Amino acid sequence: MATDTLDKKHTDHDSTANASWDGAEYPFKVGYGKLMIWYFLLSDAFTFAGFLIAYGTLRFSMPSWPVPDYVFSTFPFLEGHHPLLFVTLMTFVLLFSSFTMIRAVQEGHRENRRGVAIWMGLTILGGLGFLGCQAWEWTTLIGKEHMSVTTNPFGTHTEAGIYLGADGKESAETFKSGSTYLMHRVTFGDTHEAATAAHGEATAPAHAEGEAATGETTHAAEMAHAAEGGHGAHAYAAPGDYPDAVVDERGFVHRKYIVSEGEHAGSTKSEAFGPKAFGALFFFITGFHGFHVFSGVCFLLIIMINVLSGIYVSRRNGNEMVEKIGLYWHFVDLVWVFVFLVFYLL
Repeated sequence: MATDTLDKKHTDHDSTANASWDGAEYPFKVGYGKLMIWYFLLSDAFTFAGFLIAYGTLRFSMPSWPVPDYVFSTFPFLEGHHPLLFVTLMTFVLLFSSFTMIRAVQEGHRENRRGVAIWMGLTILGGLGFLGCQAWEWTTLIGKEHMSVTTNPFGTHTEAGIYLGADGKESAETFKSGSTYLMHRVTFGDTHEAATAAHGEATAPAHAEGEAATGETTHAAEMAHAAEGGHGAHAYAAPGDYPDAVVDERGFVHRKYIVSEGEHAGSTKSEAFGPKAFGALFFFITGFHGFHVFSGVCFLLIIMINVLSGIYVSRRNGNEMVEKIGLYWHFVDLVWVFVFLVFYLL
């Protein structure tokens, strides 16, 4: 009797041990592929977090930093000042593609190949639309406003002042501390009026906040001032010092001004380039995110083709591959929300 009891306990122990080591059990009830995509997304989140923390640290450690409302104020085919309107459109396009991705995953769980293909196709169009918007933004900043990873023509005044006119005397153009400006770039021999007119097609007025109250200049006012023989009425034949500006070897016009307040009131200074870190971080962070979007579009296209070909039908796992690429796409969209918050709103 005792022997039978021991044998039974031994048999139960063996069966329990075998059950613990027989495999074929998913940890956390999640497939291996889905678990690995979560690990990848977690590590990628740390990478983006590091970049954004670095940006925020530099942003608040610099005495001056371009105001996003002024830098990102252009919109295709529209004239005037439209702060953050274009980047808001980009954000809407990308976030809407998350909704279409959700619908693709739902159709995948229903094993509806046609539904998956339709919604994934719309997600791909959303990703391509976002990339197209980003390409236009980069083209404007690089080609028309001459920003690069080493040159930032967007500066910020640390003191209030008054710009000088072509005669070297004070003009009617004033600015306050903290206002952002964009230095024009001219081809030697061209008038600054022509350069200002060309720039007016690509960017917006000086500042939206308090512009009318403080009398800060707009591009239209600057062009009218030049037409009246004010700033920019003469031709820049070569680099050098002019009554109203200093023109460097690359053709950037550093406008002169007289400080009107503070410790250095009455002294004459000229506009300086903004911090290099702004341009470098902008192109690196948005470019890194754009690469993720581009990669996601490629993966979506491949998986959509596989869905249509019926490769995933035999697996009968609710099109798990569609769900995995959906996790990646939602992550890309979520990261953009933080990029938008940190880069465009700070």
